[in-house]
Amino acid sequence: MSLPLVIEAADLAQQLNNPNLLIIDLSDEETYNSGHIPGAVRVDTSRLMLGSGPVPNKLPTVAQLSDLFSELGLTEETQVVTYDNQMGPWAGRMIWTLNLLGHERCSFLNGQLKAWTNAGLTLETAENIPTEVPFRATINTDYLADITFIKQHLRDSHSVIWDARSGDEYRGAKIVNAQKGGHIPGARLYEWTQVMISADDTRLRPANEIQAELDRMGISTDKEVITHCQTHRRSGLTYLVAKHLGFKKVRCYDGSWFEWGNQPDTPVEQ
Repeated sequence: MSLPLVIEAADLAQQLNNPNLLIIDLSDEETYNSGHIPGAVRVDTSRLMLGSGPVPNKLPTVAQLSDLFSELGLTEETQVVTYDNQMGPWAGRMIWTLNLLGHERCSFLNGQLKAWTNAGLTLETAENIPTEVPFRATINTDYLADITFIKQHLRDSHSVIWDARSGDEYRGAKIVNAQKGGHIPGARLYEWTQVMISADDTRLRPANEIQAELDRMGISTDKEVITHCQTHRRSGLTYLVAKHLGFKKVRCYDGSWFEWGNQPDTPVEQ
């Protein structure tokens, strides 16, 4: 039986002896070494990106993904739980990566490591090394959007672009992180941090509250959502939230504004 997509710390604590459990810590090395959930394996966030070429934040190659998940010992029976120390975006991007590889047994620790310690649960400092198992990655492109796909769907009433950046980035006036500032035409702004209770309590707000706000922005569950930010870090969290809310079709534009804003022929609004 799979765990829920969003899992509370107390419920995860009951699963620590599950032989199929793989807890992935996406924090920096110093944070991991100072204390992590018992059994957690650290994965460097760079492993979730291509790391080279003109848009290094894009999805890794099939070979890179095969190597990563072979090292992690991923099998069909593995129940993955993710968390990070950046309020959840890397944990969400890891789940997106697993989903596009066809792995659905994934959970996101609500509130990240702070929720675990706030619940009075213990940490460990010993490094955990998983047992390698051969894994051959195959990518389901239904979870991906690229420039061509977005251009084809700019005026599609059945699709909506969820821009997870800040308002200043979206408007392209005060913050311009590419050759061009602004946003993809028609994109709806709902900043990634709006899904959390607060900066100090990064658990997700009630689903009905988030969905009501998204509905007012035109990001409704009857549409296919394409979410992005600057480098598809923050939109890792908005992907996770969309899935949590019950959206059936969610794509991530992994090139994000780093790619779109630096292309000479991509349309922009401000």
